[in-house]
Amino acid sequence: MRDAFGGVVNLAMIVVFLVLVCGYLAFNVNYTKAFRVKNYIITSIEQYEGNCDEGTTCYQKISDYINRIGYNAPDFTMDDPDYKCMHGYCYKQFDASNEAGVSEGEKQVYYRVVTQINIDIPIINRIMPGLRIFQVSGNTKLITLFN
Repeated sequence: MRDAFGGVVNLAMIVVFLVLVCGYLAFNVNYTKAFRVKNYIITSIEQYEGNCDEGTTCYQKISDYINRIGYNAPDFTMDDPDYKCMHGYCYKQFDASNEAGVSEGEKQVYYRVVTQINIDIPIINRIMPGLRIFQVSGNTKLITLFN
């Protein structure tokens, strides 16, 4: 009887170890996708100087990239209504004209981009449906807006 109990305990420890390792690897893959998407969006916003609303070339370029690498974060929204959210990412424009080092008459802005790490594990989603603590965010460089 002792050998049967030891075999079950060893098997349970192996299964728990495998689940933890697979979960860690899955999290890292999704984190990498979210990080790459965030960096690509920041680069695109800087390249197109913030003109990335729906229907623009920038928007289409970002959408194509997201589809190509397989990133998805369905129904991702932010609590702040000033964020524009689409395709699993959100961004918001901040005014930097009043900060030190900015010449008078120039309007400078920067954007904050937020992506979510998609953890699509049914058991965890059922236990914690509002799990949104895993987000990746970053800011663009200052963008000078000309009239």
